This record gives sequence, C-alpha cells and structure tokens, in this order.
Amino acid sequence: MKLSSLKDLQPNELAASLNVKGREVLLERLATLGLPSKKSEAYRYFDVESLLDTEYKLLSYMPKTIEVGEKIIIENGIVVSAPKGLRIYYEPCEMIDPEHFDPMYYLGHLLSGHTIKIEIDGDVELDLEHHLTQSDALINYRIVLYNQSNRHATLYENFVADDIQNTLLLYGYDMHIARDSTLNVVKLQTMKNENYDMIASHKINVAKQANALLKTFDLGGDKGLQLLKIDLDTHAHVEAGHLLYLNKESKRGMVSQIIHKGEYSTSKQEAKNILDGHARGIFDALIRVEETAKFTKAQQNSKAILLHEEAYMVAKPQLEIYIDELEASHGATTGQLDEKQLFYLQSRGISYLEARKMLVIAFANTLIETVKDARHQERIKAAFEEVFYATKHNA
Repeated sequence: MKLSSLKDLQPNELAASLNVKGREVLLERLATLGLPSKKSEAYRYFDVESLLDTEYKLLSYMPKTIEVGEKIIIENGIVVSAPKGLRIYYEPCEMIDPEHFDPMYYLGHLLSGHTIKIEIDGDVELDLEHHLTQSDALINYRIVLYNQSNRHATLYENFVADDIQNTLLLYGYDMHIARDSTLNVVKLQTMKNENYDMIASHKINVAKQANALLKTFDLGGDKGLQLLKIDLDTHAHVEAGHLLYLNKESKRGMVSQIIHKGEYSTSKQEAKNILDGHARGIFDALIRVEETAKFTKAQQNSKAILLHEEAYMVAKPQLEIYIDELEASHGATTGQLDEKQLFYLQSRGISYLEARKMLVIAFANTLIETVKDARHQERIKAAFEEVFYATKHNA
C-alpha cells in the first residue's frame, strides 16, 4: 500500500479505501486536513512525501497472550510482555482530539482497529520497548495511557530495531494525565542510517494541577518527526526538554503545539540541537495562550550547534497570545563550537575528537542530567557517545 493513494479522497472514499465504518468524525478531519505535503505547515521541513509514496506491506495485528516480564514490549504493534499486574489491553479509543493539527494523527487512528490501553497504577516506574522486526512494512499502532490522581509515575521509552530496511513506524500516544498527579516520560531513540523512518503523533491532556514532564533524546540518522499537541488545564504544568543529535543525511525533529486553556497554567520548553554531516534538525514549536488562560507563564527556547558546514537547523519558536495577563518569552540561537575552547583543551593534550565530544556533552548535559535515575542517565550518555564516534570525526 502507498499512503499517497489516499490523497484528495472524500470521507466516503477514505472509508472504503481503509475499510472502516462508523468513524465519520475522523474521516471528516482527515479529508479536511488532507495528507501532509511539503506545503503543509507542520511538514514543510520534513521529507514526508517520499515516505507517503513508498510501497509498504500492511501487517496483521492479532493480539497475543501477554507474557509476564520486567518491561512492556510492543513488537510490531503487538504487546508481547508486560509486568505482572499492569492493566494493559486492547480497545477502541474513546477520547480522540477533534482539533489536532496533524492529519497523520487521524490516519493513525483510522488504520488502527483498536488501541493499546495502558493504565498506570500508583507511584511506579515502567520501561516500554518498541521492537521492530519487519522490513518494507507500515507498522502502525496507537497507545492510550492513563495514570491515577495524586500519584507520580515514570515511563522510560526505548526503541530496538532489527536489521530492517524501508519500514515506516507510524505510532503515537493519547495521554491523559490525571488531576494532582505527575507523569514523567523519558524517551530515548537511536536510529541508524537506512534502518527505518518514523512519524509519531501524540496528544497529551494535562488535567487541573497535574504535571507532565517530557524528555526526548533523539540520536543518529534516518527520518523521524514527532508531532505533539498538549492541552493544559487550570494550574497544569508541562516541562518539555528535547535533545537532538543528528548525523549523515538525517532529517529529524519536533513539531509541537502547547495550548494554555486554564488559568495559572505554566509551560517550559527547551531544545538542544547538535547537527553533524548533512543533517537537518527541526524545532517548530508554538505556544498558544487562549482567552481563558489568564496568569499563564510560558517559556520556550531552542539552541543549536552545527558541527559541519552542510548541517542545517530549522528553529521556529512561536507565541500566539490572546490575553494581556501573562508572562511569556521565547527565543532561538544557532552557532558553532567555540574555537578558543577547542584550542585550550587541545593545548592540554586532549585530542581534537575528544575535545569536541567534551564540549558537545557539556552542551547536552543540562538536559541529560534532568533524568534523575542514574541508570537511565548512563544509558543516554552511552547511546550519545556511540552515535558521536560513529560519525568518524577526524582530528
């Protein structure tokens, strides 16, 4: 199947092509937004048309008996293991955002006959691994996640891919963060050149007095785009940190909308981007403060370091404000490593490659060290170093 075959179809034609019934709202939204292209605002800097025009095989998503294991493991869209006692099952998604900006959010739901629902109980830490083993495939699934009020949970997310090629992962979350709770999500994803590509379209609802702490560490190559929409209720808070380290010909990044809907809601979004080779990094982020969100506080900042003259960073921090009673700031900077600092380190007997790594790590550490668990922090640093040395810098 080529996803481009769905271009310009009317709702009834989409329903026939996708073999779905009774999902009129989703079909209408997808038909209204249309498939993304280089003219689409959210996909302007991402080569989405080549992915949509690729022929993929469709997989059969037959649920299996979930084995007891230390981690949640989702293999090619099917849950194969989970910790004992965790409530995880398949069911239709009842709460789909009717105002998401991303058409692939709706396509992902339409392609999924059911969603993977995870209910997090108590103050727990969970590991979730996505395993990808199929080449030439469209791997599509949606995850619906709930936590409990007055609880503080952490989800560590990782991706493991076999030696596959020409595969597109189309997945995403619908997260519902309960009142007076905290959900901390840490995502680590290392992608290798010509391994697989990804479009991840998420929606996060943050209830009254709840906290969403989101940290993404995207390393390596290939094409990957995260599209994130967050709605904040009264006194809700989101803190989003994004670390991007790219090499070769990769195109990866974040497109986000943080919507302040309730009074006294707060947001802090920080991106650190390090680009090598011919890579293109994307940080296209909007904070919108609606008329109902008086006394909002919003911060947004993007910083980028270019390690190669052909590397390119797209940074678009944006504020859209409809009230006067608020505090808001945003900004973006792009530069290179400080040659004086490199010279100083080399004068102390440190190789050029090691000096570059030290400065890059120092730049990235403000985000890496926000991961409080030492074990996961070391995993991120080790993955970072592996990708860094794989670029084969010359002294």
